Amino acid sequence: MQLQADPFIVPVCEEQIEILYQDDSLLVINKPTKLLTLSGKHPLNKDSVHFRLVQRFPTATMVHRLDFGTSGILLVALNKEVNAQLGKQFQNRSVKKSYTALLAGQLCNDKGSINYRIAKDKPNFPLQKICSETGKSALTHYEVVERNQVLCSTRVIFSPVSGRTHQLRIHSQTIGHSILGCDLYATDEVFNMADRLMLHASSIEFEHPIKREIFKQYCPSPF
Repeated sequence: MQLQADPFIVPVCEEQIEILYQDDSLLVINKPTKLLTLSGKHPLNKDSVHFRLVQRFPTATMVHRLDFGTSGILLVALNKEVNAQLGKQFQNRSVKKSYTALLAGQLCNDKGSINYRIAKDKPNFPLQKICSETGKSALTHYEVVERNQVLCSTRVIFSPVSGRTHQLRIHSQTIGHSILGCDLYATDEVFNMADRLMLHASSIEFEHPIKREIFKQYCPSPF
């Protein structure tokens, strides 16, 4: 008989969700770090962005997700039609997003691209892996903002073209510069260099589904 592993119970998140923009069709919010986007199956993992929002906005649905440790911009639809229209923009890769991250070590180039195919690492769920044969295409552009000689870290702006699970985390690891505080893809040393995952969704740009205008929102990094 195989013993089941203890379920992961998320710690209580005391931080509140900040609404950056609101109209009748959608919300743009700032998600705190260490808060689930959607509630987990375990009853102790009920607290989430969606769980909190539906108390005030009963029709709210999540158009996309951020990892538990990632903070920053999330787009929320307030009806099914808007959700479908925004979902198509994500599928078509017309939504532009940028992320601020702190990476271990000093990147040599001031800018560049990371292009490695990503696949599910099925025996080690929820981990992903780089696989040229079975992986799906994944492209990330980056630009260095600052190099910290004392902490031996590099602040970068990531602009992912695709939106694969854990894309920025595993792409960072693959080039030898894991994200500080990353519990899945960093060494223990790099994980312990920060008290959170140093990844923040900083900006988003898309076509407003009702106004049909280009909408841009920025949310400064807390680190």
